[in-house]
Amino acid sequence: MSKGRAILASVLVALGAIAYGASPIDIIPEVIFGPLGLADDAAILVGAGLAIWKLLSGRNAAPPTAPPAAPAAEPPRWEQKSTE
Repeated sequence: MSKGRAILASVLVALGAIAYGASPIDIIPEVIFGPLGLADDAAILVGAGLAIWKLLSGRNAAPPTAPPAAPAAEPPRWEQKSTE
């Protein structure tokens, strides 16, 4: 991902997290569950922070794969004896 796309994605993640935090509609509403209702807001903020950190630091979501193994050396070919 290019640096410009990473910055744009980070801004969109941040705006989404802010919109969710400011929205009166929650997964766990504070009105019913009190302080426990803030847990979903905190989880969204932490998740957005981690996503932004990964995007801007250039880290991949998947761990790097091992380099491909070198092809096995071909066994030596011995001269075939003629049966003549």
